[in-house]
Amino acid sequence: MARGKRGGVEDLGRFRRAVSAWAVGGGAAEAVDEASGLAGGVRMVVLVEGTSDQVALETLAARQGRDLGAEGVAVVPMGGATNIGRFLDVCGPPGLGLALAGLCDVGEERHFRRHLERVGLTDGDLEGLGFHVCRADLEDELIRALGPEGVRQVIEAQGELRPFLTFQGQPAQRGRPVEHQMRRFLGTHSGRKALYAQALVGALALDRVPRPLERLLAHV
Repeated sequence: MARGKRGGVEDLGRFRRAVSAWAVGGGAAEAVDEASGLAGGVRMVVLVEGTSDQVALETLAARQGRDLGAEGVAVVPMGGATNIGRFLDVCGPPGLGLALAGLCDVGEERHFRRHLERVGLTDGDLEGLGFHVCRADLEDELIRALGPEGVRQVIEAQGELRPFLTFQGQPAQRGRPVEHQMRRFLGTHSGRKALYAQALVGALALDRVPRPLERLLAHV
């Protein structure tokens, strides 16, 4: 990016906010102008469902010695996978025409594919377009990579082992596989997914990185 590292990263933050306001807010002139003015400093936009995905990607990149912001890679949480069409219209060929990549859950794969084809991105292979699919979702990928004992250690390190054990004892959770219980527990409180995205990625051995995250970072 043309400016220093700090200025470039701050510009990416402004770009991310402007793009979100444009996509979700219906194209207010101020947001359109700001996003358009900052787009020249953006090398690639990575579209993800939520903040936890953004945190996971940026944390993993840092562990690999990379700073995505300094590289001009804007990881943009969309506030839900159903917003993919709006963000493609803003960031993709109909709008800013930026290079794109992304991450989605397997349940959203057809939805992503349909909107990518609608804007003219028709490789046929999502990975070929830079869009990678989690087997269930991000939490499932991280839990399988770490294993139940590894996740339990992370939960304990966060001071939440007692709440997790209480959660396991709830009637709706009894008898379910521990991996399912852990996945549900991570989504029970606002902000917990992002907290554990950082903690779980921080605990990963770098030779055990889930394939969608590994391949996405290799692409960008």
